[in-house]
Amino acid sequence: MKRFTESLRSSVAHGDWYVALSTALTLPDVCGRLIDPGANSGPRYKAWFKAWMEPLYTIDLPIGRKIFLSGDDCYALRCSYLHEGGAGIAHQGARKVLDDFHFIIPPGHGNSIHRNLLNNTLQLQVDKFCLEIADAVDAWSKSVAGDAAIQSRLSSLLMIHNHVPGIQYN
Repeated sequence: MKRFTESLRSSVAHGDWYVALSTALTLPDVCGRLIDPGANSGPRYKAWFKAWMEPLYTIDLPIGRKIFLSGDDCYALRCSYLHEGGAGIAHQGARKVLDDFHFIIPPGHGNSIHRNLLNNTLQLQVDKFCLEIADAVDAWSKSVAGDAAIQSRLSSLLMIHNHVPGIQYN
């Protein structure tokens, strides 16, 4: 998985926001398939996101727990963006807590606009969101390092090979 998270981090470092976001929204699906290749995409994506990302988007308030970004909503965004190039999730039946997303380019000067909920629209700073997913995937990958079945399925992931025989791009 390291080759994917390193590529994601490189896209972020180069400000290639659309590629970074595409990769970030895809990685929970990849992890979910490695865990349970027989499950449908939606349930496995949502389960992985709930375990590895949702805690970052959950706060405990005096009136109860508030989830700012659920696995259902992120999956709805993934479907909208990867299949249609859109950000709107209103037409996605699985959404739970949000109406829409706004991704923000890093404003600079040490400022941040991230995890800001405004009228059921979640503002996410694209670099921070993508790096949070990269970190979660790396942590998940480390947690399953001893799982022989998952490690075996990892070998089926796409590998881009160098044009020089015998050298692989990891």
